[in-house]
Amino acid sequence: KTTMPIPEIAIMIEGQNGLNWVRWQRLALAVERSGFTGLFRSDHYTNANPPDQDSLELWVSLTWLASHTRRIVFGPLVSPVSFRHPTMTARMAAAVDDLSNGRLILGLGAGWQEREHQNFGWDLLPLPERFQRFEEGLQVITRLLQSDKDIDFQGRYYQLHQAILLPRPQRPGGPPILIGGNGPTRTLPLIARYANEWNAVYIPADEFNRLNQILDNLLRACGRTPGSVRRSLMTGCVFGRTPDEVDDRVALRTKNQQIPQELRQRGLIVGTGAEIVEQCRDYAAAGVERIMLQWLDLDDIAGLEALADALLPNLV
Repeated sequence: KTTMPIPEIAIMIEGQNGLNWVRWQRLALAVERSGFTGLFRSDHYTNANPPDQDSLELWVSLTWLASHTRRIVFGPLVSPVSFRHPTMTARMAAAVDDLSNGRLILGLGAGWQEREHQNFGWDLLPLPERFQRFEEGLQVITRLLQSDKDIDFQGRYYQLHQAILLPRPQRPGGPPILIGGNGPTRTLPLIARYANEWNAVYIPADEFNRLNQILDNLLRACGRTPGSVRRSLMTGCVFGRTPDEVDDRVALRTKNQQIPQELRQRGLIVGTGAEIVEQCRDYAAAGVERIMLQWLDLDDIAGLEALADALLPNLV
């Protein structure tokens, strides 16, 4: 166990919780400089509960990142089809991927947050229709990215007539498509049909392992090999340089309601550098190839750099 390498480590931030240009530019450069694999961010107008905070628009921010970093992979976790037309998402994704020399990972979702849809006039739809619209959006995006000829599409939610993306993406087929979520009945079957990467969310290693095997079977049923889909995890992270600092940060985060071990049982990665390395190894053993650690304090660059120093030497 102790010799197993840890997965790639990327950082994920919540773009609706105070993100503005100053914070984004500082964070992106720190993530690149510190040696993390990538930087991912959520795509929301606003947070689920008031008060509203700064919320930098996703695709504008990724365009800046594409031309101001050289190494890190990046993308949305995840961009909903519920408030962006999939043809626009495909156009922007192809352009941003080209601008970055092929570093975008295109995370897509059905949409979930009721408040932003209500506030800004978008129809979230009941769950069955929401997933039907999501599948149509996936079909539209994948066909536009992958087809060198114009396409027609006649769906309930989207209709295309002689539509083609030009210029064609520099990467054949465009950027890889990531779908996030843990649902075995709706989400995993969509991943098996359309995705290049599965991103699980906030689950312990044993649950990841269980869902991983379900996805393997679904992929085989679709005529795909299990190895054709990358496996990643996005989860919460509480890092401290000392055990006391870990305890203090957990107490602050949970309003003194939980201890570190309780958060770990829920699938969060919590501890000192050495403890986090061991948890990452457990995830690697369960099949996780990349971990996106959710970093909530957008101003704590020193903590981010200390996390990199503690974790990244263990990458093999």
